[in-house]
Amino acid sequence: MASGGSSIYLRWRSFCGLRQQVGLLMLLLHVVCMVGGQIRYSIPEEMKKGSVIGNVAQDLGLDLKRLRSGRARIVTGENVHYTELKTDKGILVVNERIDREQLCGDVTPCSFSFEVILENPIELHRIIVEVLDINDHAPIFPNQDKPISFEISESAVVGVQFPLQSAEDLDVGQNALQDYVLSPNDNFVLKQHANPDGSKYVEMVLQKPLDREQRPHLTFKLIAVDGGTPQRSGTVNIDVKVLDANDNAPVFNQSVYKASVTENTIKGTWIVTVNATDADSGSYGAVTYTLSKMKGGAADIFSVDENTGKMSVSGQIDYEKDRKYEVRVEAKDQGGLTGTSKVIVDVIDVNDNAPVINIMSFSSPVSEDARPGTTIAVLNVKDADSDKNGQIKCSIDAKLPFKIESSLTNYYNLISDQYFDRESVSEYHITITATDFGIPPLSSSKKLHLKISDVNDNAPIFDKRSYSAHVTENNSHGFSIFAVSAKDSDWNQNARISYLLEDTQVGGSPVSTYVSLNSETGVLSAVRSFDYEQIKQLELVVKAQDGGSPPLSSNVTVKILIQDQNDNPPQVLYPVQTGGSLVAELVPRSADVGYLVTKVVAVDVDSGQNAWLSYKLQKATDRALFEVGSQNGEIRTIRQVTDKDAVKQRLTVIVEDNGQPSRSATVVVNVAVADSFPEVLSEFTDFTHDKEYNDNLTFYLVLALAVVSFLFITCVVVIISVKIYRWRQSRVLYHSNLPVIPYYPPRYSDTLGTGTLQHVYNYEVCRTTDSRKSDCKFGGAGSQNVLIMDPSSTGTMQRIQSEKSILDEPDSPLEVS
Repeated sequence: MASGGSSIYLRWRSFCGLRQQVGLLMLLLHVVCMVGGQIRYSIPEEMKKGSVIGNVAQDLGLDLKRLRSGRARIVTGENVHYTELKTDKGILVVNERIDREQLCGDVTPCSFSFEVILENPIELHRIIVEVLDINDHAPIFPNQDKPISFEISESAVVGVQFPLQSAEDLDVGQNALQDYVLSPNDNFVLKQHANPDGSKYVEMVLQKPLDREQRPHLTFKLIAVDGGTPQRSGTVNIDVKVLDANDNAPVFNQSVYKASVTENTIKGTWIVTVNATDADSGSYGAVTYTLSKMKGGAADIFSVDENTGKMSVSGQIDYEKDRKYEVRVEAKDQGGLTGTSKVIVDVIDVNDNAPVINIMSFSSPVSEDARPGTTIAVLNVKDADSDKNGQIKCSIDAKLPFKIESSLTNYYNLISDQYFDRESVSEYHITITATDFGIPPLSSSKKLHLKISDVNDNAPIFDKRSYSAHVTENNSHGFSIFAVSAKDSDWNQNARISYLLEDTQVGGSPVSTYVSLNSETGVLSAVRSFDYEQIKQLELVVKAQDGGSPPLSSNVTVKILIQDQNDNPPQVLYPVQTGGSLVAELVPRSADVGYLVTKVVAVDVDSGQNAWLSYKLQKATDRALFEVGSQNGEIRTIRQVTDKDAVKQRLTVIVEDNGQPSRSATVVVNVAVADSFPEVLSEFTDFTHDKEYNDNLTFYLVLALAVVSFLFITCVVVIISVKIYRWRQSRVLYHSNLPVIPYYPPRYSDTLGTGTLQHVYNYEVCRTTDSRKSDCKFGGAGSQNVLIMDPSSTGTMQRIQSEKSILDEPDSPLEVS
């Protein structure tokens, strides 16, 4: 018995080895396909965090700069982000552990999708990642620690089937449960069946009648094997207790029962009643009903009354999770025989899910110069319900300048419908409502707060068309005169105003040498102390410029009037005060009362009452003899001059203006009371000249000598330059090799001095070739180097060169005797 079991077990091992060879996994490659704005990747589950899924930038035809500038990111409606986009490399990597069984269960193929959104401009790309199964789960029997127990009558005929528990393997495809193996025994073999969903279940078939007298108790193993590499398996023990006499199993009146139930049905609601009969009598004919353990959670959602066979709801039914349930019902008699049937339950959808709005991308703020049709936000709206319950319409307030358009499936774009004006409306509160078509309809809403960013479309405006201000002369440096002010209806940097002085001229000097302008406050300050006597007013242009790009500006004219201040004392023009000589006014002793001695003439460069002058006699040798006109400065006698009056009279006159405080000047007037000049001279011999005159004279003499020396040296240099120039010209003439054509004056006769030509004449030499000069004329008196005519010649002239070369004397003229 043991040897037979061992050989069967070895055959089973060799079978598994063959399955391993046939089922070798090929290397998983990334399969990338791009169809209409979406790409698809295939990856195995359980990849390490950071593993590369694919090169998104390359597959989408984008460069890395576009990913960074567009702030590319992944958006998904799920809480778990399985992937991460590395924008610096353009690759998609694993971010979280991906368990295919947890993600999709037994659904194949298993995939999840998400979107990649780029901004400026907005682009939307869908990426689908298919998760490939790996053999990371072994088949597991429910309650595998507890053996499967059977009580079988020894009268059971050969071919009787005994349903066994099905093992569950969370893997799919080749890695899923592939086969069952029963450990070697003499009485039973396995028979495998396939469910409509592709899963397998097994029955243990009696192939040899039981003999309770020989073996009242049988024990063997049921092994479930998958097709992965390496191969995994699960085992459960089977205990068979051999009974007597029950040879009929329960039989259902239908092999398949069908029923329907609305989702969210309350617990305890009846669904369907199953019925099975047993031909045996007594305790062997009594049938009890149970739900067999099946894949998934169907056994937890439904229950069956073991006596009546009524199936009812015992858990939460959700259409969005499972749209159909398949349950296996077992009918078992007291003798241990079992019959099975299948119940299919269809779930009817109810509109119990409101639409869910997800903001995939939202551009705020939006520039006020954005054109109509600009995408403001991208929305993803989903409804988990089906059919009309899952159909959605989106809407916003019709008064707002926006509209909603559908793009991809379940995606909507919120776009602008007209131009914005931030100065009129600076922000919008947008409520987006999504409503399904269920009965009653369900809806949800999302609020967006959109701000309008400013564009520099308004120039600064001054609060006045022109400005004028007054400032008193002799002001301090940095004195604040007044401030200009402008406003800009734009915002932030576009409304930040800087004040600038236009480059204008005042009295031939830049205006910036007179005033400065604070660029931020607009305060005009004096750069220098103003002098009313030099400038009466300043007219300048101030520009207010905002901080936009490009900047906008406006100008205003500012007039600054200088007010006079009494800062200049009177200046005496006459009599002239000299330091080295004495000037005296002569008054004859015969002068009568009111005699005009002289007149003090003074001026004041100030204006207005600051320039009004008055004259007073401050001191006098004889106050009783002279008086000064307070308005005109005339000095007159106030009594008859007598012989007793001193010859030398000294008057001190003070000239005072009318300013506040007043300023004054003093002048000394010398008056000589005498009838003759010698008399006056004898009185004023004590005055001498100031030696400053001699010092000035010495300075001027030295200066004149220096100027004359400079002129002399300059003349010498010029003469030498002229000599060199003439020498060069004569040298060019000597080497030209041109014929000399003599010119004879009309009265010429001979060269012996017997003719009528009394003086020596010069020749005029003309050159036309190989010369940079048109002609050369030589003039002046004759010298020793002359051209002498040969008496025997008949019209030609010989050139006679003296022993001294013409190069040595370039200035010597050509003469004819």
